[in-house]
Amino acid sequence: MPLLDDLGAPVPLAGPARRVVSLVPSLTEALAATCPERLVGATDWCTHPADLDVTRVRGTKNPDLAAVTGLAPDLVVANKEENRELDVSRMRERGLAVWVTDIETVPQSLASMRRLFSEGLGLDEPPWLVEAAAAWSGPVPEPRARAVVPIWRDPWMVVGRPTFTADLLARAGFEVVIGGTEGRYPHVDVGALDDPDVADVALLPDEPYEFTATDGPEAFTRVPTRLVSGRLLTWYGPALVEARISLDRA
Repeated sequence: MPLLDDLGAPVPLAGPARRVVSLVPSLTEALAATCPERLVGATDWCTHPADLDVTRVRGTKNPDLAAVTGLAPDLVVANKEENRELDVSRMRERGLAVWVTDIETVPQSLASMRRLFSEGLGLDEPPWLVEAAAAWSGPVPEPRARAVVPIWRDPWMVVGRPTFTADLLARAGFEVVIGGTEGRYPHVDVGALDDPDVADVALLPDEPYEFTATDGPEAFTRVPTRLVSGRLLTWYGPALVEARISLDRA
């Protein structure tokens, strides 16, 4: 039976992948923490671990396909949200095996990575994944706070649903609010969200937009703000272990 990625597309692997290019920062960190000797390429946005020493293949939205091909990978790992379908198609046309992940919830992230490691790489479940699964097991609790989570400004955009970040925060006790708008990352009137009747806190991450103490908090005069690590809100992989600890303290 052929291997299938999260979208049901076949992944033509003759055996466990030994040379892997990652086009997803979260998966790069996961691979580097589990089987660093197999990781041969990653994007410029793959910043963890800090000492990662692999060939860079440009960005998640504009990978250098010639560079990826030149690395002769057994497998390229991508993500439905972070990478373009066009680039995935072009890599497959070049004869590359591409495994696309599709992750919108914490349970999906755990199951997806578990299958990638076991079926794609022929590895046992890594300790960090066991720890993350234990940390995030259990039902979604009743919310203890309502949070608005901007990801961009000018125009302002916030985390909506269904998204991995909204699910992660829900499991940590935060209800993501979007002021009556709809969508995964809707444009919003930030003034309408700066209202204690709507939100209890504004969580300002440092990625994809880098909110800082002088860029972001001034837009919220009625709702308290908190600068947070974007990696801990949006990355699945070893970051899940850190996120559980950090959000429990928030």
